[in-house]
Amino acid sequence: MPVSREVRLVARPQGEPQESDFELAEVEVPEPGDGQILVRNDWISVDPYMRGRMNEAKSYVPPFELGEAMDGGAVGTVVASRAESVPVGSVVLHGLGWREHALLDARKARVLDTSAVPAEKYLGVLGMPGLTAYAGLVAIAPVKEGDVVFVSGAAGAVGSAAGQIARQLGAAKVVGSAGGPAKVAKLTGEYGFDAGIDYREGRLEEQLAEAAPEGIDVYFDNVGGDHLRAAISALNTGGRVAMCGAISQYNATGPVPGPDNLALAVGKRLTLRGFIVSDHGDLMGEYAARASEWLREGKLRSEETVVDGLDNAVDAFLGLLRGSNTGKMLVRL
Repeated sequence: MPVSREVRLVARPQGEPQESDFELAEVEVPEPGDGQILVRNDWISVDPYMRGRMNEAKSYVPPFELGEAMDGGAVGTVVASRAESVPVGSVVLHGLGWREHALLDARKARVLDTSAVPAEKYLGVLGMPGLTAYAGLVAIAPVKEGDVVFVSGAAGAVGSAAGQIARQLGAAKVVGSAGGPAKVAKLTGEYGFDAGIDYREGRLEEQLAEAAPEGIDVYFDNVGGDHLRAAISALNTGGRVAMCGAISQYNATGPVPGPDNLALAVGKRLTLRGFIVSDHGDLMGEYAARASEWLREGKLRSEETVVDGLDNAVDAFLGLLRGSNTGKMLVRL
């Protein structure tokens, strides 16, 4: 039987993951059974939420099993099929990434139309990251006409989409934070943000006050920590927060204190609401239609940071946690 490769988690990381926490293993490629397809993965996604799955702790998704292949979003080409609905040659989106070949039930794969949009976009702006941004700004912290919106982690896959989507939903001003002058310049130069903040320069609350002297109405939080604190200080009465992630503390080895100004949420009547994108699959059709139109009109731009080879998938993931990507971090196989 032909041989394929997969990335396995072999140790629970303590703090920042190390390359020794993973291994690259060879496995035989099985033949599909009834109703199954065999996919040669072309692109795999690495995402911040995967860091939480490396811990042995109860969460909204089960932890990765030690010694087993990890999983995640992937796009690939069907090379063998015993399912009439998904013939050989189909390009599909599925959840068995971190490997060169994936065997799965056909009903767990989504056939993609790549005639107008490259396949990899379905792992980014037209996939989970884009839907995350949309759900956060439509269902969790709804953007109203004339709002001022602040987005942290704004140069990443979710954040860059969130800033642009906020504009399409009627925001009057969009402010984003990112790490380093090159990323900040991209926010205002390519993604249409009105202002960018370089969090590496410090003075986060002062920079936000300068960028939005009238205060903010919506905060899309990818970072937590000092960004959440700054946003609480800047939020106007009735402000809304979509709590999407807290990447600033994913590698913490002990309890992380919350913002020390949380009492302001009472007087300002703020709404701080966490959410998981998988709870909002009902919005996917609506989002896909609107996002496709925005893409065609040039109102929604996306970018990928591409790392080649499964051998380098762990490096891509570690780089993601360190902020080395702009836009969606992908591994091309």
